[in-house]
Amino acid sequence: MMAAARKFSRFNLVSLALGLAFLYLPIVLLVIYSFNASRLVTVWGGWSLRWYAEFFNDRAMIEAALMSLEVAAVSATLATLLGTLSAVALSRGERFAGRTLFSGMLYAPLAMPEVITGISLLLLFVAFNAERGFWTVTIAHTTLTLCFVTVVVQSRLGALDRSLEEAAMDLGCGPARAFVAVTLPLIAPAIVAGWMLAFILSLDDVVIASFTTGPGSETLPIRIYSEVKLGVKPEINAICTLVVGLIAILIVMASFASKFSGARGESAAPL
Repeated sequence: MMAAARKFSRFNLVSLALGLAFLYLPIVLLVIYSFNASRLVTVWGGWSLRWYAEFFNDRAMIEAALMSLEVAAVSATLATLLGTLSAVALSRGERFAGRTLFSGMLYAPLAMPEVITGISLLLLFVAFNAERGFWTVTIAHTTLTLCFVTVVVQSRLGALDRSLEEAAMDLGCGPARAFVAVTLPLIAPAIVAGWMLAFILSLDDVVIASFTTGPGSETLPIRIYSEVKLGVKPEINAICTLVVGLIAILIVMASFASKFSGARGESAAPL
């Protein structure tokens, strides 16, 4: 412990401080200037909430925000359902035929550039003559976030003691009932954390949504991107601050869910 403390030199401290400043100082400045009374984003004019009021009076922005929340909620729910099933298949079915191909296709979006994913989905929707709108964006975001949910849930399943599930089956439970009664409650916090991660990723996406959206289904990131092309308005700072606050809350909740999942696993292990 003392040796580890000695290795944390002044150079390491300065490097850590510079790294955190590089990551978070722009966000801090954005939050501060969201309360700027001046119309000029580079000139401080005192504290004010006028730009938050402007946002809530901007019908186009509100509609885009509601569209983003709806798409994120639906796509996160679908991704969580499919991702949990995929994680169970990969964790419990070690030897089924095509497992390597299935896992490779499942994890491909993790390494694939979003531009390629967006173009591929666009070509798919065009081939099926699907009208681009809410459901095309939702399907695209489900495809994007599915692999992240699978990784989160699969890691939790890998850490569980399978003897608990086997003990339930020895006591008369079938495989499905043992999973629902024993395994599902233990991985529930990981499922919740996966849902939150999928929600955040969907809420943040602009590249894939720009390829798959259509008239009347503009998401908030696309709306902000189109507004920024004409210049950054103080209202944009207020909107981004609200999004940052929402994402921070979800990250904290996901962190607590992950810790709770680990604590439940440790407490159940001796049983």
